Amino acid sequence: MSKILLLSMPSHGHMNPLLGLAAQLIKKGEEVAFFTSVEFKEAVEEIGAEFEYYKEDLNLFKKRTAAPPDSSPAAETQKPKPGLIGAFLNPVKFIDAILDDIKGRNFDYLVCSAAYPYATVIGQILNIPVVSSYAVFATIKELMDKNTPGKGLMGLSAEFTDEFKTVRQDLIEKYQVQIPENIIDLLFNKGDLNIIYTSKYFVPHPENYDDSFIFIGPPIFDKKYNVDFPFEKLEGKKVVYISLGTIFGNHSADLNQLFFDSFADTDAIVVMAAYDVELSKYKVPDNFIIRSFVPQLELLKYATVAITHAGMNSIGDLLYHKVPFVSVPLGADQFYMANRAQELDATIVLDVDTLTPDILTDAVEKVLTTPTYRENIEKISDSFIEAGGYKKAVEEIFELKKLKGLTG
Repeated sequence: MSKILLLSMPSHGHMNPLLGLAAQLIKKGEEVAFFTSVEFKEAVEEIGAEFEYYKEDLNLFKKRTAAPPDSSPAAETQKPKPGLIGAFLNPVKFIDAILDDIKGRNFDYLVCSAAYPYATVIGQILNIPVVSSYAVFATIKELMDKNTPGKGLMGLSAEFTDEFKTVRQDLIEKYQVQIPENIIDLLFNKGDLNIIYTSKYFVPHPENYDDSFIFIGPPIFDKKYNVDFPFEKLEGKKVVYISLGTIFGNHSADLNQLFFDSFADTDAIVVMAAYDVELSKYKVPDNFIIRSFVPQLELLKYATVAITHAGMNSIGDLLYHKVPFVSVPLGADQFYMANRAQELDATIVLDVDTLTPDILTDAVEKVLTTPTYRENIEKISDSFIEAGGYKKAVEEIFELKKLKGLTG
């Protein structure tokens, strides 16, 4: 039995794969100290892991909704920078705070979100192997090449780059560790073992991945849903499922209204996930069921067709369960994921900036009635199943333990 330190980015897209992985490791007798944000406490404890929360605010996707009490220019320059920029320039959030929390404890290996800044630095400081969980399968070059112009990963100013150089050098001198010069590498922390939640068939350039990367298929596991949902209303009905994820779900009031205009007064039941969306401003059609949280895997048993932002978890779930879908990517890696599925003739990708009800409903009808979409979805689904899932991941982790002399 080994003791695992697990560091997850506090977002659903990163948490979902790691919850399944941790659950399987716990079943094999491993002990997991799972660091994330407080909102995931129940989910972590349900799988039998020890819940630990970040004392610092690591919600990198939180947007400021109001000016701080002291919003003078002088005060603003003294405040920590928000989001990923602040994360890179304030590594105390990612290193010192964690080291303080685990002081006096010993861990055998680290499991982390690949996007967790400075995760591999923590592994170096603790002198333990690192298993990295990739919530996006692309290499840096591929991901940047596929991003829509103007919607890249992050804009880096010369000022920021200069600040990072100083921070990087300070960390190297303080901890005697290796840190990549390219900031983007800190969003793709490569470990001793790297887990990617897709198949080699779905990857456009498998030659870009060395033997430390394993492809296990989507993060499918038996989740417990403590949510009341009227599944009885879906029985025998055409079901359209709409989900834009938890980060971009409130992307645009116009987009939400577009969904209502597209499917109001149709014979379909529309289930719409509206995480953190203010609905009071809308007149919601009678055939819509809207929830802040939707038990997605259970819902896909009823779904006829879906509209997705094409995040890695969502697109993996849809392909695995062979549900036809239309993609409306909004940001981050979603353009890459959607475009790759379209290259394999498994979806239609629509531009959110030019989207209309007619364009959307025509695309939905096309993926439903054109046999090639379903045929190609089935090919991808088969490749996912053959990849081996969490069973494969755990086997590889235990092989790494043997290689590193961890006998527990």
